[in-house]
Amino acid sequence: MRSGDESALAAIYDRQSPVILGFLMRLMRERADAESVLLDTFLQASRTSDRFDPHRSNLLSWLMMIARTRALDSLRSTARQHKLVPMSLNDVPTAQMDRLQAAVDPLQSVELDEQETAVRTALLTLSDPQREAIELAFLLGLTHPEIADRLGEPLGTIKSRIRGGLLKLREPLRLHHEVLAQ
Repeated sequence: MRSGDESALAAIYDRQSPVILGFLMRLMRERADAESVLLDTFLQASRTSDRFDPHRSNLLSWLMMIARTRALDSLRSTARQHKLVPMSLNDVPTAQMDRLQAAVDPLQSVELDEQETAVRTALLTLSDPQREAIELAFLLGLTHPEIADRLGEPLGTIKSRIRGGLLKLREPLRLHHEVLAQ
């Protein structure tokens, strides 16, 4: 992909797009919006492939980060974010979750379930203030100043909570990833 090989990009798209589209459907709820963001994600990945570092994350994680950013930008630009982004996966309607699960191949579905469980378990290791700040940032997509305003805390405190929480999450999630890779 870095060398501009379209067949490599197509292969990556074929392999990763069902998982990313499922994730985007959870955020966007409208299939057309999710598909548009999916295309934006792969366009950005193609343009910025030199920034991908396999030592820092795996390809799917990198693409998911791009997709999340593109989705939140889209939601913000249409002023619909507060209506469309669930507070947590528990807030996603069961029928929608079933439809999303069916859209992903069974192996990917199992992997996603394992990743979700690992993230939920890792989040339980955080203090309540850290977990709340991280959920507001990554599930609702709020900026640090928006979180500080919502919680009535200084901006520096919010940044410290998020940074500290992410550092605490790094090790259990890294271990989970290594177990899956074996």
